[in-house]
Amino acid sequence: MIQKLVRFSVTNRNVVFFITILLMGLGWFSFQSLPIDAVPDVTNNQVQVNTAVEGLTPEEIERYITVPIENGMGGIAHLTQTRSISRFGLSQVTLVFEDHVDVFRARQMVSERLLEVSSELPRNIQPKLGPVTSGLGEIFFYSIEFSDSKNGADRFEELMELRSIQDWFVKPRLLTVKGVAEVNTIGGFEKQFHIQPDPQ
Repeated sequence: MIQKLVRFSVTNRNVVFFITILLMGLGWFSFQSLPIDAVPDVTNNQVQVNTAVEGLTPEEIERYITVPIENGMGGIAHLTQTRSISRFGLSQVTLVFEDHVDVFRARQMVSERLLEVSSELPRNIQPKLGPVTSGLGEIFFYSIEFSDSKNGADRFEELMELRSIQDWFVKPRLLTVKGVAEVNTIGGFEKQFHIQPDPQ
């Protein structure tokens, strides 16, 4: 069998060359259209409720924000698990649904419950749903720096300027890219304008 295959390949080089090119083309086409990620997303079907909180300790955040949200989410259809984290400045409640539930339907049910729970929360506390993505979707990190960095008070102004560039120029453009769910900013100093009228 092998001898016949070798003999055919030697005597019919053009046919073998054509078949090789054809197989290479089919392989390249399959590679381009294959719907498989290098790292498959194994995250369960979940919706996150994030609440930014200022001026409370983690214990107070747990008591006044996290627990009421968790209790309010009880009884949602197809909810399998609820877990939460309370840290300085943040309350995060993760609601895990059964795999067959559409993520947008799950988000709608959670949003409806949040409207009911909001009356039990402290004033000026606004819980928000996390983006439609998972931890495995966090794939790109970048930093913005000056080519010639300075020290002291000048460095403070540099960091404030870099934060402004990130918030007003880079972030809005990144959010227009297809597939980008969220852009998080870490570091720098937010530029603020204070109007202090003189009563005289």
